[in-house]
Amino acid sequence: MPTAILTGPPVPGSPLEGHLRSLGYDVRTAPGAEEALTLLASAPAADRVALVDSRFVGHVHALRLALTDPRFPAAAVPGALTARPEARTALLSAVTALADGGSRSPLGGAAEAPRAGVPHTEAPRTGAAEAGPHSGATVTAASEPFADRVAAVLETRGTHVHRPELGSLVAAVPTDADARERAGTAVAAVDDEAVRLRSAVKARDGFFTTFCVSPYSRYLARWCARRGLTPNQVTTASLITALIAAACAATGTRGGYVAAGALLLFSFVLDCTDGQLARYSLQYSTMGAWLDATFDRAKEYAYYAGLALGAARGGDDVWALALGAMVLQTCRHVVDFSFNEANADSAAAGAGGKSVVGTPTAALSSRLDSVGWTVWVRRMIVLPIGERWAMIAVLTALTTPRTVFYALLIGCAFAACYTTAGRVLRSVTRKAVRTERAARALADLADSGPLAEGTAALLRRPARRLPGPLPFLIALLGGAAVVATASFAPLDGPWPVLAAVLYVLTSGLAVARPLGGALDWLVPPVFRAAEYGTVLVLAARSEVNGALPAAFGLVAAVAYHHYDTVYRIRGGSGAPPKWLVRSAGGHEGRTLLVTALAAVLVTRHTAFPMALTVLAVAVALVVLLESIRFWVSSGAPAVHDEGEPA
Repeated sequence: MPTAILTGPPVPGSPLEGHLRSLGYDVRTAPGAEEALTLLASAPAADRVALVDSRFVGHVHALRLALTDPRFPAAAVPGALTARPEARTALLSAVTALADGGSRSPLGGAAEAPRAGVPHTEAPRTGAAEAGPHSGATVTAASEPFADRVAAVLETRGTHVHRPELGSLVAAVPTDADARERAGTAVAAVDDEAVRLRSAVKARDGFFTTFCVSPYSRYLARWCARRGLTPNQVTTASLITALIAAACAATGTRGGYVAAGALLLFSFVLDCTDGQLARYSLQYSTMGAWLDATFDRAKEYAYYAGLALGAARGGDDVWALALGAMVLQTCRHVVDFSFNEANADSAAAGAGGKSVVGTPTAALSSRLDSVGWTVWVRRMIVLPIGERWAMIAVLTALTTPRTVFYALLIGCAFAACYTTAGRVLRSVTRKAVRTERAARALADLADSGPLAEGTAALLRRPARRLPGPLPFLIALLGGAAVVATASFAPLDGPWPVLAAVLYVLTSGLAVARPLGGALDWLVPPVFRAAEYGTVLVLAARSEVNGALPAAFGLVAAVAYHHYDTVYRIRGGSGAPPKWLVRSAGGHEGRTLLVTALAAVLVTRHTAFPMALTVLAVAVALVVLLESIRFWVSSGAPAVHDEGEPA
């Protein structure tokens, strides 16, 4: 159980101890720094600890934000500080420094009272701790609350202390009766629960989610929290609901389609609820990050398969459309991820080294943002998950699977062109110095296997002399060649295989130097489109029964591997291990293998689908087992995805 140490003399009638117990803390008291130090040292090393000023007045949710969020090693609001096990050593050192520096007297000196009606919403910055690297003592302003002084020492010594945005919530340490009364009045004026419910909803979301789901799903999240349900349980319920929806669609009946559409919408409501529940109750976890990051894709692609099976029952083969929708949707996401990673920490700079304030596209975007309705239109036309699932659900209930896929392909293609064009314009009009971290992230997203790595090693010296945009153009040329050859040349002839060999060479040359050019972020999306597109074309052109469903399974397995790579990078833990990428063959190795299998087996009817199925199972087993091992391990990042992929 975590331990909360109340510092300073007790305040009669204060509900603070009850609030801390309601947050799961075992409460102890420490009148002086020496007592606080003793209690800190005696607390179990694997537990979270908190220092809270006994005079603290504020909302329970302000304390909850500071003292229960598992994502940060240390966090604080005025008068309260928490440290997870990884920051315990630094906390103990900071308290020791304050005790040795003359804070042996009772804690809680006279601090400046807050102005009437203006509660503290930030930790005081005056009197911040100052400690040299070789100093054993620390000088602080004795008037500050002890927790705030400790937080200042932690930050001075290099430990990041997260300070949550409180907004209208109150967190204050009044020093006299009048100030305490004013702080109490400020607390009573703000509905803590209403703020908590509002903050459970993401600030930036799609139109459909914001206006058609979140107004009631937040209350469903609160209902789940009060019954002890966890976000992971709600996420799993969302997945199960979507799989039932896919099964209903697979029946191929009108009643099944109507039920599938309704269940898909309910699955999306649960999908919103799990994130809102996590924010409402601050239940962020490593397992939750993995489930939330991958289940959305699993639900959507399983539903595509259900629609394809349902159409087949009615005599309509739409597997090519289903696979095309999955390919397009995955490539859209790779464009998003790749662009964001490339520019997350790049520094804008002109040719002379001076910073560039903005670009024409950025200026246009800012002007459009000033007109309220354009913000919602721009969010809707990129067809984010809320709008997309609503469209799929309604069209499933009212039309046919073929119509659903046509609408999906047209909408996603337009959205892909819109977003990619804007990002290309930003890239070519904004000179940026890309960091090594960004270039490494792009290399990891490229998913290059042994063949491309070997080629890159051989061509590294001439690749350094290539002009800026040439790596992207080389990757594009190789990708276009392999897809075009698979589309038009005889499948049992040598040309598709030769094109795949050319693709291996161009892929290696494209990544032979660091991906730091203005358009190098397009290299990973080109690789994804080339690999997925080749598998789609070969399966469709083979005209062998079962080839397209098998290709659907193969692309789904490989796409999972690519999404897993993205979320590891976004969590700050780096790409999957090299052995995994090499075992899976890399994008170029898989493309060459599938092309060779088509050339040898396409005339043997069931042999080609069987080979694709075996390859899909092998890839799925390798990447899933490693992914599960990683995300349930203690080394996985405790994050919750706040974004909404397009």
